[in-house]
Amino acid sequence: MTPHMNTRRAAALAAVAAMVVVGVQTGAANATPGASDHGSSASPRSASPAFNSASARTTAIKSAQTEAPSAAGSLGLGSQEKLIVRDVIKDAGGTVHTRYERTYAGLPVLGGDLVTHTASSGKLKGVTKATKARISVPSTTAKIKTAANARKVIWARGTTPVLAFETVRTGVQKDGTPSRLHIITDATTGKKLHSYEAVETAGIGNSQYSGKVDLSTTAAGSGFELTDGDRGGHKTYDLGQGESGTGTLVTDDDDTWGDGTGNDRQTAAVDAHYGAAKTWDFYKSALGRDGIAGDGKAAYSRVHYGDAYVNAFWDDSCFCMTYGDGADNKSALTGLDVAGHEMSHGLTAATANLDYAGESGGLNEATSDILGTSVEFFADNATDVGDYLIGEKIDINGDGTPLRYMDKPSKDGGSADYWSSGVGDQDVHYSSGVANHFFYLLAEGSGAKTINGVDYDSPTSDGSTVTGIGRDKAVQIWYKALSEYMTSTTDYAAARVATEKAATDLYGADSAELKAVDAAWTGVNVK
Repeated sequence: MTPHMNTRRAAALAAVAAMVVVGVQTGAANATPGASDHGSSASPRSASPAFNSASARTTAIKSAQTEAPSAAGSLGLGSQEKLIVRDVIKDAGGTVHTRYERTYAGLPVLGGDLVTHTASSGKLKGVTKATKARISVPSTTAKIKTAANARKVIWARGTTPVLAFETVRTGVQKDGTPSRLHIITDATTGKKLHSYEAVETAGIGNSQYSGKVDLSTTAAGSGFELTDGDRGGHKTYDLGQGESGTGTLVTDDDDTWGDGTGNDRQTAAVDAHYGAAKTWDFYKSALGRDGIAGDGKAAYSRVHYGDAYVNAFWDDSCFCMTYGDGADNKSALTGLDVAGHEMSHGLTAATANLDYAGESGGLNEATSDILGTSVEFFADNATDVGDYLIGEKIDINGDGTPLRYMDKPSKDGGSADYWSSGVGDQDVHYSSGVANHFFYLLAEGSGAKTINGVDYDSPTSDGSTVTGIGRDKAVQIWYKALSEYMTSTTDYAAARVATEKAATDLYGADSAELKAVDAAWTGVNVK
């Protein structure tokens, strides 16, 4: 490709980006007017969409889709490739980040997602791609037979794109969690290429530890129901120990819900409803995001799933969170950080859509731990104070220890403190330790520290000292990287690059925040 053609394509794509934001209103930036873009004292530019309404965001997405054919041509995609817009973010600096899925000859390209980054001037700043490979296959005719419900796709998460089948097997996982296992098979050879579990679990739990809380409910008839009209109409249902369907909307006569124990069925619903509300508020306040998908629409919660089910999970197919009652059917797994964790699986699905396997799966899980922990701090609940411990209230190990630790993940007996070449082969709840440890180091720094009465002592892989920049800045960097620079195939090396870009955007190329990002990644052996 000649430089002349590159220039023409960049110019054309810039024109597309300019058209996308025509008529889209923007909200006020979080940056202080006149603040420096450099140094640790800099006020961050907003990491969140600058659209001031869900309708403005919808308008931007529709505009981007209209211009998608031009964008595909400007990017040099083949004649059989098309782009489908998933999201558009215009940050406070004016940069437009447009996230696309890709098709080839009408077939979905798994691992073909990409994000374009266009400056307010119209100049294309860069493109983040899930794969650098050119999408092309010799034929779209399969040579093997497969299940009737299989979907023909292009598998682009390897080194060379291939025609493949995606089959979904439903069932139950070992711990009773529903299973929706996606299996990718080469359509020419029949070889299994990849598999991942679409029902994303926390692997953690909580009982009723948030104390007396305010709930947003709705009057209905002569009573009330757990419908949150302030947050997209979020509803909380009782599954009655069932394992399918929506269940029954939780209602009450006098708007006083539960008794704080597992003996009252409403108590689990109170905690789930409260956790969903605090997570929504955190997204809105800290991230400027209007709900999980940024469109102002709520998910819903289901409590009392199964019999003695010791887990909770997010399922993107129902856009809902589901909670079991614990081994005794009286200790519902509806804690504050659990709700934040589960809803944040939905946030990840709506943004980078990190594949739930390998290193990207660890990053997916860590994102839920990071944001769930951030929700817990944000809520400022006196009964369940913020900490960097995951599942600290349920005593699932029987000895008073939490399920996971962010300051030194290996203390749980299985999670990875540092990156190694085999970390992607671990269960995603253990490989997540690398990113959890990175986030703790970035927020709080290395060494001994006491926060809200909890003692931490975070090491580094090379014995280096890391100085933290504070949790608020750390979560802004992580969210911006997730929503604007990560893709479905992002691994730890690419996550470092994504957070470096985010820190540069927010605080400047010479900032202490960017240096801290580099130091924290080096501290967990991601170099």
